[in-house]
Amino acid sequence: MNGKSAIVAGHICIDITPVFPESTAKVTDLGEILKPGKLINMDAPDVHTGGAVANTGLGMKKMGADVRLVGKIGHDAFGGMVKEILGKHDADGDLIVADGETTSYSVVIAAPGIDRIFLHCPGANDTFDGTEIPESVIEDADLFHFGYPTLMRKMYEADGEHLADMFRRMKEKGLATSLDMAAVDPASDAGAADWEKILANVLPLVDFFVPSYEELCFMLDRPKYDSLIERAGSGDITALLSVEEDIKPLAERCIELGAKAVLLKCGAPGLFLMTSDKMVAAGEKLDLKAEAWNGFCRFEKSFKIDKVLSGTGAGDTSIAAFLTSVLEGAAPAVAIENAAAAGALCCMAYDAISGLMPLDSIREKIDSGWKKA
Repeated sequence: MNGKSAIVAGHICIDITPVFPESTAKVTDLGEILKPGKLINMDAPDVHTGGAVANTGLGMKKMGADVRLVGKIGHDAFGGMVKEILGKHDADGDLIVADGETTSYSVVIAAPGIDRIFLHCPGANDTFDGTEIPESVIEDADLFHFGYPTLMRKMYEADGEHLADMFRRMKEKGLATSLDMAAVDPASDAGAADWEKILANVLPLVDFFVPSYEELCFMLDRPKYDSLIERAGSGDITALLSVEEDIKPLAERCIELGAKAVLLKCGAPGLFLMTSDKMVAAGEKLDLKAEAWNGFCRFEKSFKIDKVLSGTGAGDTSIAAFLTSVLEGAAPAVAIENAAAAGALCCMAYDAISGLMPLDSIREKIDSGWKKA
């Protein structure tokens, strides 16, 4: 690396993924498997850390970035598991441990060939408000990435007041900033929040906005989101999208709201990157070349892989590769291609990071002729 460093903060949890046997591989309707009263013999479970802090933070570490991980956990059994897992990567030193709070957990239903279902408990993530991040962690950092405010109550309450305050604090310290989202349950309190207003408050403070198309469409164009969900049925809405008619206009809306660059994760088809003409402001502590980054626009197709085991964390690890590339001063075309490659590698494992490799090795794999979908 070139001496640049990052903070990855936000949502962290334990992910418990029951592993379905090979006999279910050809099932296309989850209802055929999960029937009331039915006993299903499963393989050994996959248990690992989840959330943006673990997925993106450890992904960046594995790719060679200098990064510190900041998340809030409880003083409980799941919290001990988080510390133990992150400790194996020497990444547990900046965790915030809160007595009397519950560590967040998710049960991930990841049947082969079927999009994931998450049974989620937010736990201590709901009380994280950003003020817990120590000044000592911020002082030497060049980039601040925050993930999943949609799953953190303090971050979406009061029209995102704490979220904006946290990003303002980072900008005042001269850090480049990045923000990721997560799916919103329409029936939850987060689903009732005014996300367009929240984004209007925070995006002027965000250099790299990196949500998924589905998340962003829910927030900024709910009628279109509802229509796409209805049309897709049990399928993935990203299969219905047009770059010019669907993806590009949504990215343009985020630029209008103040984001300097928008990286939209578009599921299996790929990724879309659009930047404003103000990228030099994002590069104050980075080595971004404004002439390369200003006014960039590209849809990057996914890379081909032999078998998809799970898409869990693929978006997060795509972001990890993108941000690690940014830290290295890469051009946008290289950064988005690295992001697409990391997402594909992630899909070849049940967890978010075991399929990953150093960024140089990812580039070697791409340059060797890795085919795209």
